[in-house]
Amino acid sequence: MASVASKSYESTPPLKVAFLGLGVMGLPMAGHLALAGHSVTVYNRTPAKAEAWVAEFGGSHAKTPRVAAQDAQIVFACVGNDDDLRSVVLGDDGAFAGMKQGAIFVDHTTASANVARELYDVAKGLGLHFVDAPVSGGQAGAVNGVLTVMCGGEQGAFDSIRDVAGAFARAVTLVGGPGAGQLAKMVNQICIAGLVQGLSEAIAFGQSADLDMKLVLDVISKGAAQSWQMENRGKTMVDGKFDFGFAVDWMRKDLSLVLDEARRNGARVPVTAVVDQFYADVQKQGGGRWDTSSLITRLKA
Repeated sequence: MASVASKSYESTPPLKVAFLGLGVMGLPMAGHLALAGHSVTVYNRTPAKAEAWVAEFGGSHAKTPRVAAQDAQIVFACVGNDDDLRSVVLGDDGAFAGMKQGAIFVDHTTASANVARELYDVAKGLGLHFVDAPVSGGQAGAVNGVLTVMCGGEQGAFDSIRDVAGAFARAVTLVGGPGAGQLAKMVNQICIAGLVQGLSEAIAFGQSADLDMKLVLDVISKGAAQSWQMENRGKTMVDGKFDFGFAVDWMRKDLSLVLDEARRNGARVPVTAVVDQFYADVQKQGGGRWDTSSLITRLKA
């Protein structure tokens, strides 16, 4: 897969921005910002990735998040988890230490609502803005610049970043106050978990009944059973191909956030809890890096 696919960009005033974290999502997201005309400084824990990004897209790279964030109007981040996020935001070398008054930090990490609220409060005390903005669409969505971004924070800060984030997204929506973006992402993952398990059972059932499941999927995808998972994963599930897409390890991380939040807010998520354990079974099979559609492997004889 190419690091960034070509797309047309809406005209926005060029800004000085930073991007922290150049993983499978962050690298193309930062690339789209550069291709949209923004001046981008990147930081990555592994410097070689930052150097390779600069060689492809221009801009510059910094040795610390603090240096990357200096003079940036918007600082974007996409890292692994709550602790990774704190490590690039807080402390003497963190982004907050380098950001100028009024600058905006936009976090695309899938993290907890608690850390989003925590960092929002710290930012506010420093005269900064913080928007939690997890994304949906996977690596392909990042490469093609068509992610869905769910934002939590203040309206003014959101208005300032919406069109800029459009460089790598097709939808950027404010869903509520601090932490609301992360909660919306949890809703997204709950939906996906149930859909993939249902699709797995349906395909396994059809195969046991000796149906031509690719034909069946073509038929039922035109009716009420249609879903993104069916359209994009159904036939690869039939073929037993899982070496791509959103990894099981990442899904279990996300579902642990869901289950922790459910314990706090009293929500009942019994199907999600069961599917989380099914994903644990896939991990035990050595499938931690397989696509989430590999749930079907549990149902194979």
